[in-house]
Amino acid sequence: MSAYCFFDILEVTEPEKMEIYREGVLSTVEHYGGRYLTVGGQCDVVEGQWQPVFPVLIEFPSLEQAHRWYDSEEYRELKALRLEATRGNTVFIEGNEFRR
Repeated sequence: MSAYCFFDILEVTEPEKMEIYREGVLSTVEHYGGRYLTVGGQCDVVEGQWQPVFPVLIEFPSLEQAHRWYDSEEYRELKALRLEATRGNTVFIEGNEFRR
């Protein structure tokens, strides 16, 4: 079952570190079977109070594979850069089929 890693980047505090992150992250995502579905873009809030700032959505083949990527040696240094350079939220969402 597919799974999704959703980032909402609220603030970039160190742009230079984020540039290094951007240059290296794609190959790590692809190595674990992931693909970007969206990077940024307009968000129209139609219910509730949540105000996404800069959404990033990555699809993985499974929740297990998403966690493997997130905890991987390949991603470790890049993740540290992102955490130092931004303020935001991240959630993993397991995809489930809608059933009647």
